[in-house]
Amino acid sequence: MSTNYDANQIQILEGLEAVRKRPGMYIGSTSSKGLHHLVYEIVDNAVDEALAGYCSEISVIINPDNSITVVDNGRGIPVGINKKAGIPAVEVVFTVLHAGGKFGGGGYKVSGGLHGVGASVVNALSNWVEVIIYRDGKVHKQRFEKGKVATKLEVVGECELEKTGTTVSFLPDEAIFRETTIYDYEVLKEHLREMAFLTKNIKINLEDKREGEEQKDIFHYEGGIKEFVQYLNKNKTPLYDDIIYCEGLKDRVQVEVAMQHNDAYSENIYTFVNNITTPDGGTHLSGFKNAVTKTFNDYARKNKILKDNDPNLSGEDIREGITCIISIKIEDPQFEGQTKQKLGNSEARAAVDSIVSEQLTYFLEQNPRVARIICEKSLSSQRAREAARKARDMSRRKTYLEGNALPGKLADCSDKDPKNCEIFIVEGDSAGGSAKTARSRATQAILPLRGKILNVEKARLDRIYSNEEIKAMITAFGTGIHDDFDITKLRYDKIIIMTDADVDGAHIDTLMLTFLYRFMPDLIKEGHVYLAQPPLFKIEKNKKVWYAYSDEELDKILTDIGRDGNNRVQRYKGLGEMDAEQLWETTMDPESRVLLKVTMDDTTSTEMDLIFTTLMGDKVEPRREFIEKNAKYVKNLDI
Repeated sequence: MSTNYDANQIQILEGLEAVRKRPGMYIGSTSSKGLHHLVYEIVDNAVDEALAGYCSEISVIINPDNSITVVDNGRGIPVGINKKAGIPAVEVVFTVLHAGGKFGGGGYKVSGGLHGVGASVVNALSNWVEVIIYRDGKVHKQRFEKGKVATKLEVVGECELEKTGTTVSFLPDEAIFRETTIYDYEVLKEHLREMAFLTKNIKINLEDKREGEEQKDIFHYEGGIKEFVQYLNKNKTPLYDDIIYCEGLKDRVQVEVAMQHNDAYSENIYTFVNNITTPDGGTHLSGFKNAVTKTFNDYARKNKILKDNDPNLSGEDIREGITCIISIKIEDPQFEGQTKQKLGNSEARAAVDSIVSEQLTYFLEQNPRVARIICEKSLSSQRAREAARKARDMSRRKTYLEGNALPGKLADCSDKDPKNCEIFIVEGDSAGGSAKTARSRATQAILPLRGKILNVEKARLDRIYSNEEIKAMITAFGTGIHDDFDITKLRYDKIIIMTDADVDGAHIDTLMLTFLYRFMPDLIKEGHVYLAQPPLFKIEKNKKVWYAYSDEELDKILTDIGRDGNNRVQRYKGLGEMDAEQLWETTMDPESRVLLKVTMDDTTSTEMDLIFTTLMGDKVEPRREFIEKNAKYVKNLDI
């Protein structure tokens, strides 16, 4: 491990000019997501110090003025003069894009902040940044405003020689973040918790000092990713107590894998490279899958769980119900694409394959009871998958013989260009009838569903393929599901879930979103899924009509038109209460309707999985706790 981290290891690659002009290129967007990304950039620098072995504690504080302070006890950013730039190294870090100790020179062996843009981008997009550095027995301070130096680096005090670290405070620029500059504690909490799981033994403190919102959390996990798996499985029923853990170093790739099976049917594998999430997987995931499939089949054959004539267990069968974290540290990660979402290093595949194969083999031999439990679940999955395949093939043959690929209940649109088309998923024949009459036949399709669809959180593929309502949706969408999914075959640009504005409607929404999240997640990721927003109230006065979509909007309308005896207010209980004209005008007309787009953020996918498990899984107590915690946020609940 190199400890020679000085001013000349801060290497300059290019200038900072474009950041304020095109912030989205550097932080993804200037929405709430981009705002929070500023915090992650500074935290990543501190975590890199921890990965290098020099930092044990990080604190993130939301100040009363909504500025952020990040404190770490790492080595402190170098303060000496950088020879190439002729200015202090800390000034280079905060004013020059692509400058840092991560481009060679031995500053860091592995790092998450790979582009070295973190500090300078945060500086460019903030009203002001203040940096305090504790190093060499002195306290150094410098201030920047809108990316430019406001005060030169100066020594403002002394400290004990052993005290080191960096404190960075910044206030986001409201001229850049026009949507919001207000930080969401829960969003930061989820991200920092994940970082603490991935960086064993580091302590991360989060504190909100805003008036009326004061709260604190401490994240510190000695078990690292083993505790991460326990956390993700907390609302599920594990099939065995052990967390299977593999760790090792091969070809300069540090590998950590933790996994545990539960009694559910979905596969939840999360992969990370130098603490960066890789939602599209890559070579490290391929190595893991290969190792697990080969090792379990070898074990099952050796121990006669699989007979000579039995087919091998597929990787999917073995991974059914698995919760797994794959975390690797690598010196020179090669990511495919700009977004760092898929790893390309071939040595990562070999390292993960080798380490998992060897250590998993030992584990299975030493824990035959656990090995048999997993094999039995895999065999059960294999039988269900075969039944699902037969059901799918039968459905395809039936479709071919009948010469009609679409479900009979679907009222399709006449335009065949998917970009122009949208499909409304409507619950019940009454609302379905109104929607069919109201729609624009050229571009709007209607698929009425009878009752509530199957809760896929508690069902295997064979039951899903035999469910008539789900089969109708799969056929109508055209993409197939799960391994057969192909988004290029999507028949509609918008899939709009249109349900009543009551508790039952919300339950149907959740069932639908659970199905899409588990079996067609790319529809959500690519922005094709929406929730219709039917009005809650109809207001009539003097032959004029208004519609209100919330209690606040109702109150505003009544205030505007005057509160008197001539007002007639109708509370809609369901879509079926509206005639076709009203349904078109309020909920289906692209010119006047309100739609909520369903989005998925890869950075919080682990939390999303927890929410679906909590709401739709078998355990009642976690669901009750979730409802009690979030009840204060509920509006317009029908009792």
